[in-house]
Amino acid sequence: MTVPTLIDGDGPPLVQSLAIIEYLEETYPNPPLLPSERRARAHVRALAQLVAVDAHPFIVPRVRHYLTRDMGLDELQLGNWLKHWLELGSQALEQALASDPRTGRFCYGDMPTLADLCLVPHVMSAKMLVHADISCFPTVKRIFETCLELDAFSSTQPARQPDAPKAARA
Repeated sequence: MTVPTLIDGDGPPLVQSLAIIEYLEETYPNPPLLPSERRARAHVRALAQLVAVDAHPFIVPRVRHYLTRDMGLDELQLGNWLKHWLELGSQALEQALASDPRTGRFCYGDMPTLADLCLVPHVMSAKMLVHADISCFPTVKRIFETCLELDAFSSTQPARQPDAPKAARA
């Protein structure tokens, strides 16, 4: 199983996205990815976990491979599986963000947080894997688009990477 890995200095590699992000937050606290107030930090972590813990595990490559290779799902069935879990994740985010007064330009307020670092790849996965139309999730869509206005988000998109297939970069 392949997991996100960070090699930083002489210590052992760090693994798992949320743990790596929190390590980076503690190591490089400016700009902060978590609010200073405890309840606000818990809220941002909860938003991030809606994606990273509740939705994302169902769509990772090892699960997709298991479903096709071991369970025999065809491309249509796999697409339906992915669409189901990506839509549930998007619905949960939309419900959490749409009526919450803490939602601003981003998931929490007007600066990107840990929650936005999870929202963007979630939406990008939905677009890439099932060609999802996220317009039925207007708050999620607005925040995603706001994030992509920032180079820190837009420059890291899969299609913009040097090893991306030429068709993806078009």
